[in-house]
Amino acid sequence: MKIASIIARSLLGLVFVVFGSNMFLHFIPTPPPPAGPARDFLTALFVSHYLYVVGALQVVGGLLLFTGKWTPLGLMLVGPVIVNILCFHALMEPSGLPMAIVVSALAVFLLWNYRKNFAGILAVAPAQLDSGSR
Repeated sequence: MKIASIIARSLLGLVFVVFGSNMFLHFIPTPPPPAGPARDFLTALFVSHYLYVVGALQVVGGLLLFTGKWTPLGLMLVGPVIVNILCFHALMEPSGLPMAIVVSALAVFLLWNYRKNFAGILAVAPAQLDSGSR
């Protein structure tokens, strides 16, 4: 299981470093999105420069995953990006959905392997349990 985790972590990190870097360096040509909501959404992200924030999160999170030093932090940084990628392709541009599903599956696998690191986030405080039972 450790080898599978290293492979998944490295692949996911590499994907985010490469595609996050592409937002700054433009070394992978990207065709224009088809007309409709996908084009409007991406145009808004580009015009507002929000894509640079997303790209920076991808690069930093990807490097953390790839190096393995702070994998849980890397998962926390790329997690919202993965959710947005999955929703974008599921709702607006289905051609990229297979890759989005693969990236999501890698992230879920890593989240499961590092679930002990997220126990504090998922824990229910005893005070919440007491107030809910009244």
